[in-house]
Amino acid sequence: MKEEEMQQRILAVERFHNGESPESICGSLRKSRSWLYKWVSRYDDQDSSWSESQSCRPKKATKITPAETVEIVKLIRFELYNRDLFFGAQAIQWEMEDQGLKPLPSVRTINRILKRHSLTHRRTGQYEAKGTAYPALPSFKANQTHQADLVGPCYLKGPVRFYSLNVIDTATVRCGLFPVSSKASQPMIDGFWSIWRRLGMPNNLQVDNTLSFFGSRKHPRGMGPLIRLCLNQGIEPWFIPVSEPWRNGMIEQFNDRYQKMFLQKKLMYTQEELHAGSLDFEQRHNTQYRFSKLKGKTPMKTLTESKMNLRFPKEADPPKHPLKKPETGRYHFVRLIRSNLKMDIFGETFPVPPELKYEYVIATVNVKEQKLKLYLDKTQVEEYHYKLR
Repeated sequence: MKEEEMQQRILAVERFHNGESPESICGSLRKSRSWLYKWVSRYDDQDSSWSESQSCRPKKATKITPAETVEIVKLIRFELYNRDLFFGAQAIQWEMEDQGLKPLPSVRTINRILKRHSLTHRRTGQYEAKGTAYPALPSFKANQTHQADLVGPCYLKGPVRFYSLNVIDTATVRCGLFPVSSKASQPMIDGFWSIWRRLGMPNNLQVDNTLSFFGSRKHPRGMGPLIRLCLNQGIEPWFIPVSEPWRNGMIEQFNDRYQKMFLQKKLMYTQEELHAGSLDFEQRHNTQYRFSKLKGKTPMKTLTESKMNLRFPKEADPPKHPLKKPETGRYHFVRLIRSNLKMDIFGETFPVPPELKYEYVIATVNVKEQKLKLYLDKTQVEEYHYKLR
């Protein structure tokens, strides 16, 4: 086929040079005029290869990433990985920018380099329910909202069994960790107190419906240790909907980082090593990790630039269980109302108006008034007497 095409080109050019019209040549060969003129222009009686096909590839590739840049990207990727920092394309670009390296490749180019050299890793996200409006808490300023979770049981090489109380500030992404030996009341109080001594106290604390956080299903109105601790310190606890862990999305993502970048990488045999390692990981996370949410800054740099005045516990030692019963304050529940039109609050059910079907509502306990108030989109729609015990 290649030889036939070359002979066809030679014949067409000869006929053109002999004075035959382009219409006649193109009609007999079933070719276009542009095809004929292309080979007429290429004709060279000094070069016998003029009729051969030529590559369409540009002779000069102007958009190829320099080999030096490729090597720099690979080296920085390995360096970030070895330092237990984020090592994706965006993190690499930020690191190159900090080091004053130019030209600075785009994130897309860095991703291509990583893919070409098999240096990518899969990233997964949290499920986010769509459709029904959810009353999310504010996270614009430091310590407006903390999310907390209890991870475990985990095991050291000893083996030593423990749980890790993990807290994240949703505005600055600062984290706090405190390993505890059990889910008992005093370890929970000690853990939150220790973390607040480092991060400061939040306005709102969002947690799931774990028994350790709310107290007792036998005494749902007894205000468990965490509720009492928060209300006595001017903090409002928030309990996310039952069986919807993604509502605590930031702490769930942090727990994944905690597992992969701390527990699975660091060998620890004793409680002392665990406590020291937890503080070291907390410090590294807050001072070295960068986040897209923070526009490439670290959590501590974000906090410093915000110039926020934080509120810390007044006492160095945590209060002892049992804590005194608060006389004021509020705590909240976010609940999805289903077709049975019942709202569950720590095992107690309350009837709700039919217009709340398939809506997320906020149920607020007002301690001073001894009432449970129901809100939809900040509008109160129902109220119940709620005698606290």
